[in-house]
Amino acid sequence: MRIMGLDYGAKTVGVAMSDEMLLTAQPLETITREREGKLRQTMARLEALMEEYQVERIVVGLPKKLSNEEGQRCEKTREFADMLERRSGLEVVFQDERLTTVAADAVLEQGGVVKEKRKKYIDKVAASLILQGYLDSIAE
Repeated sequence: MRIMGLDYGAKTVGVAMSDEMLLTAQPLETITREREGKLRQTMARLEALMEEYQVERIVVGLPKKLSNEEGQRCEKTREFADMLERRSGLEVVFQDERLTTVAADAVLEQGGVVKEKRKKYIDKVAASLILQGYLDSIAE
């Protein structure tokens, strides 16, 4: 069994994948689209990854505000997750993603990635942090 982690954004979706033992999350890729509503190619790529890795569950980062309130981004993320669940038939769960992008940037900085190149990696690293948080929570 593998679990896929997603960091859903307005123009990108960061993708991470668990190992088969559900211990670790690895950044996989960033899917980019021209506009927020253009999801056909994004969904096709996610479905291909689900099949390739034999995914059995999907974790989507929920972008709550620091005050723990849900705003417009949460609403769009929930709509995306609903569509993903309907199309894939897999269970989709949410994981609080507050400050994961900040943490991902710090990880990349510590890894020596120069600021100009971090944007290329930040979404998939954030997805791996979201997924790792979930994996840690189910291991307890």
